[in-house]
Amino acid sequence: MKRICLLLSFLCVISFSLSAQTKKEPLFGKSHSSYKVTSSSLKGAVFYLVSGHGGPDPGCIGKYQGKELHEDEYAYDIILRLGKELLGRGAKVYFIIQDAKDGIRDSYILKNSKRETCMGKPIPLNQIERLKQRCVAINNLYRKDKSSYKRAIFIHVDSRSRSKQTDVYFYHAPKSKYGERLATEIQKTFKGKYRKHQPGRGFSGTVSERNLYVLRNTTPVAVFMELGNMQNALDQKRLVIPNNRQALANWITEAIVKDYKRR
Repeated sequence: MKRICLLLSFLCVISFSLSAQTKKEPLFGKSHSSYKVTSSSLKGAVFYLVSGHGGPDPGCIGKYQGKELHEDEYAYDIILRLGKELLGRGAKVYFIIQDAKDGIRDSYILKNSKRETCMGKPIPLNQIERLKQRCVAINNLYRKDKSSYKRAIFIHVDSRSRSKQTDVYFYHAPKSKYGERLATEIQKTFKGKYRKHQPGRGFSGTVSERNLYVLRNTTPVAVFMELGNMQNALDQKRLVIPNNRQALANWITEAIVKDYKRR
């Protein structure tokens, strides 16, 4: 009888431990709000995730099968997926740009809205004010977090080439040693994934310094990613597929974990 009681107590502890690992994030939407912390590989890390444009600014607009594809919607979907992966590995995550309704969407055509806010605050129409607003939000959070590993990730889908297949480009602030290290790790991971899943395609995505406002004016180490161009036909076919957006989030996460281990 005593053994049975001990066994039941042990099972209760296990059950509680497992249930404690299941959490919710309303920003992910009803069908995706629950997530499990399955790893501690990013425990202690803090991330400030920023999807490009939003609110009054849809970013790059493409046409696909008679429908408009707005850059901000696809960048936001990838950011949410990335955030979910990071949270599942024990990281602390802030979503700087937020839409209380959209959540992670498993649709090809993501409907556009102007609901996005900067952590609850309306996004200004003026470009410099928009960029300043998100930098201020990040820097305020940065000052409060005690972690020694804090990273800002910016995702856009309006890269340089529209006429041919575009690759993924990774930027860091001038003379940012750790920004370059993280960007290089992500680039290496992407190159390996393309080699594995699309042999013969080739991959020429590069890492470079770029004097962007958000890279100059955010305190944490930052990486700015261009994941394609919403006006490019090949990129459209790739990015409308939900599983492909998830794959991008997975690859970025994998690279971040590698970088975190080197801290």
